[in-house]
Amino acid sequence: MAPPRISMRRMHREGARRVLNVVIAAVGLVLTFPFMLVIAALIKLTSRGPVLFTQERVGLDRRALTGAGGNTRRHGDAGGQLFTMYKFRTMEVAKATPGEVWARRDDPRVTSIGRVLRKFRLDELPQLWNVLLGDMNVVGPRPEQPSIFKYLSAQIEGYARRQRVRPGITGWAQINLAYDTSVDDVRQKVAHDLEYIRNQSAAEDLKIMLRTLPVMLGRKLGW
Repeated sequence: MAPPRISMRRMHREGARRVLNVVIAAVGLVLTFPFMLVIAALIKLTSRGPVLFTQERVGLDRRALTGAGGNTRRHGDAGGQLFTMYKFRTMEVAKATPGEVWARRDDPRVTSIGRVLRKFRLDELPQLWNVLLGDMNVVGPRPEQPSIFKYLSAQIEGYARRQRVRPGITGWAQINLAYDTSVDDVRQKVAHDLEYIRNQSAAEDLKIMLRTLPVMLGRKLGW
């Protein structure tokens, strides 16, 4: 009977954190909606293509919430529930590379408006909707594309354990480490992600949210 009790405690804790994230996301959407309309207009006026960029990402492994499945995975398992992530488009559509590509900080495909949005992390604002949909939390490990997730899982021990919680818009790794450009960089972020998962709480989430603000203003590179 012990495992079910542990599972229930975990689910109650996760539920409390989920309520906090939904409330903050809802307030964030209301407060930033006029600003997002301005961003959308600027994107449409300065480049051809849609305002939003959508991409499939790997999300929460829901079996982790109840302990079902353990470490055994079916062949071909994506590692978590797939979902569509929303961002403001920051690249020229005509220069987009087909398939799944690891983005670079100095990517030549980025538009002039896109550079500003990326610098201040404003391209991430539509992900507040992902939070309301239940795909993400405000705080958590960043979600990855399926093929890149599969590659990194094979390269980095413990990478798949990041899926024990919902992915986030910001996180402990993002506010402490710079933009990753190699597997070694990702390995450092994974260590921070797993540290966050061990210590996760509503108070920890609030602390990370507050520390994200100076990061967005460029005081610390950690996205």
